[in-house]
Amino acid sequence: MSSHPENPHSCCAPGREKSTAPAPAVPVGPRPRPTGASAYTDRVELPGGAFRMGSEDADANPGDGEGPVREVRVAAFAIDAYAVTNDRFAAFAEATGYRTETEEYGWSYVFAKFLPGPLRKISPRPRQTPWWCAVQGARWDSPEGPGSHVRDRGDHPVVHLTWRDAQAFCQWAGARLPTEAEWEYAARGGLDQARYPWGDDLTPGGEHRCNIWQGTFPARNTAADGYAGTAPVHAYAPNAFGLHNAAGNVWEWSADPWHAGTDDRRTMRGGSYLCHDSYCNRYRVAARTSNTVDSSSGNIGFRVAWPARSAPAAHPAPP
Repeated sequence: MSSHPENPHSCCAPGREKSTAPAPAVPVGPRPRPTGASAYTDRVELPGGAFRMGSEDADANPGDGEGPVREVRVAAFAIDAYAVTNDRFAAFAEATGYRTETEEYGWSYVFAKFLPGPLRKISPRPRQTPWWCAVQGARWDSPEGPGSHVRDRGDHPVVHLTWRDAQAFCQWAGARLPTEAEWEYAARGGLDQARYPWGDDLTPGGEHRCNIWQGTFPARNTAADGYAGTAPVHAYAPNAFGLHNAAGNVWEWSADPWHAGTDDRRTMRGGSYLCHDSYCNRYRVAARTSNTVDSSSGNIGFRVAWPARSAPAAHPAPP
């Protein structure tokens, strides 16, 4: 899913290409019913205002467009403290019968080391990013393909959703995706030009503050931060604005196109559990990447936003 040909060593899966799509998906069983135990929908009202967006960090890929640092003003808005969870998306699917684009395509990208050997062997791999496998039957409720499930991951972020799937959820919930400026303003938590949502030190006092790759990518993940894959959306302390996991865990779709005037690629923010500073230091708060609107993988999710002081969603997740 890397959007940068000059930097193929990305923690994002390649964009979806019809020419490489596997055969239609095999059946993977019924959808899980929402439990209501992990809606995690706390809405953070933010006053807006001016902040310094972007960075000129030495770790930034020149093609990412992080800089220059510029003053940007955002209006007051509200944003979820958490990424949308599996339980919360299950409530949407249960209420509407919605089928994701990944389900329609029949496959999605899964990190190879998460797969059993036989499935890994038969799943096609992109040439430039062979740590990804295009897995038949991988979808939001079967994130590693046939035989996997999210019954014990209700409070983890939902993944394997395209940008258009996220838009469909937002329409149902009476919400919207945040703009890039809103996302960065919220993720910074009031800090000016800090590298991370909590400051400039990745592990202050030796404490892990986010879920990213620990070890040597892609061969060995020590999971020293507590998680090899997705973490619960409430893992780790929030930033000063109350947002959890604004760095690492899963990439989050934004409302904005990657380049002005184009609609085929949308920006993603925050990095994921596969990011490591040796090749993809995009868990910095100013870092950005993109993917095509029809792409999905096991490390892409989203969180939602609203206008300031908006009414409760018309179809809220279970309490």
